[in-house]
Amino acid sequence: MSCEHLICARCSNPVVEGRCATCREARSELHRHGPSVPPALVLAGLVALLFAALVLQRVYG
Repeated sequence: MSCEHLICARCSNPVVEGRCATCREARSELHRHGPSVPPALVLAGLVALLFAALVLQRVYG
C-alpha cells in the first residue's frame, strides 16, 4: 500500500506531501519497513550461539 492517493482528513492535502503532523505520521507508518537488523546477521548470531553451546557441551560434558 502506498500513500500517493491518500487524502488527509485533517488538512485535506495528499498524505504524500506530509503537510501536517497527521500526514507525516500516516506516511511514516505506511513506509515503515521490517526490522532494522538484517536477517543474515540474525542467522550468523544464531550459528555463533549454537557453536558456543556445542563447545561448552564438549568442555563441561
